[in-house]
Amino acid sequence: MKILIVDDKASIRSAMNRILNRLGFTDITQAIDGEEAWYKLRDAWETGPEHAFDLIMSDLEMPRMSGLELLDAVRQSSWAKDIPFIMATTVTDRKIILKTMKLGVQAYIIKPFDQSMVEFKLKQAGVL
Repeated sequence: MKILIVDDKASIRSAMNRILNRLGFTDITQAIDGEEAWYKLRDAWETGPEHAFDLIMSDLEMPRMSGLELLDAVRQSSWAKDIPFIMATTVTDRKIILKTMKLGVQAYIIKPFDQSMVEFKLKQAGVL
């Protein structure tokens, strides 16, 4: 499984990467914001569908392109719309959570997170 982790904080990307490694995932790519993630998603797809990502785990609040904007772009694309998307954030505003759900997020992780939470959310998203 090929996973894309998107967060503007290197410490969060590293923590998520370590957790995913412990859960057996090793094909992990990181992006610093939604814009970089979008380019990586497109490049992987254009290389060939077999190189496309199988899961996106993204922060909500980032510079340049937010996680919400990334989620919207993914869901509007013909080639990436079905990729499972997990949002990991400190935002607990019910309106924002509902908006992400309407856009098709499979799971929502509230930071700080631990391995058991990530594992639970991966199961909720149908990835495990």
